Amino acid sequence: MNLENVLLVSAIIFAIGLYGAMTRRNAIILLMSIELMFNAVNIAAVGFSRYTVPTALSGDPIAVTSDMVQSALSGHIFALFIIAAAAAEVALGLALVIAIYRQRETADVSELDTLRG
Repeated sequence: MNLENVLLVSAIIFAIGLYGAMTRRNAIILLMSIELMFNAVNIAAVGFSRYTVPTALSGDPIAVTSDMVQSALSGHIFALFIIAAAAAEVALGLALVIAIYRQRETADVSELDTLRG
């Protein structure tokens, strides 16, 4: 696989997530669509990291410096931070959805037009 294929898959997944976030009214599906967009960004970050690795990493192991290894893993580290932020977002989002559902007995975001109960 080359970088274009990875970015194409990432763009398709992001577009599916964006479509779901823009067209659905259920809060759970909205959160799932946002997670799809996060995962598309993760795929793109790891793809860029994979295809921008210095050529010395695949060659002589003596010539590898710590800067080369650090740049080779930067996309993976960035993806881990996105996964951690997404996990926090899901925990907070589901807590809000459950609280709103208990109070209003609906998960439809179009019916949440006021802050009063």
